Amino acid sequence: MADIHPQLENDCLIIGRFPLCNLLLNKDANYPWFILVPDREDIGEIYQLSATDQQQLIRESSYLSKELATHFEADKMNVAALGNIVPQLHIHLIVRYKNDIAWPAPVWGHAAPKPYREDQLDDLLEKLRGLCLSDFVYSDL
Repeated sequence: MADIHPQLENDCLIIGRFPLCNLLLNKDANYPWFILVPDREDIGEIYQLSATDQQQLIRESSYLSKELATHFEADKMNVAALGNIVPQLHIHLIVRYKNDIAWPAPVWGHAAPKPYREDQLDDLLEKLRGLCLSDFVYSDL
């Protein structure tokens, strides 16, 4: 199992895992912000994954994006692999709303991260559990 970059560990909670990727929740309560991290060593770019892993990454990110968009009633899903700060390959899946604090701008650098209150986090995790994600195993939170 590949280590998750310390910056991601600091900024996120590990929610669980799909066959290829760990699923993290960014601790910024301004947005429902999820991150997929492939469980592979020394991978910084999608093209560095095997062809099979590339296909699995697309399946997992597309599937999760659709489920999040539907169940969180997103106005838009932002999906991106930037890696300018964290070199480990990770895919951001951010549920966006026309009334969120940064709309329509990108979320990066727009507002200071807002920590989740315990009740907010519980509500979000409960909503996520309601998705009944296939091929997904939840971590002990």
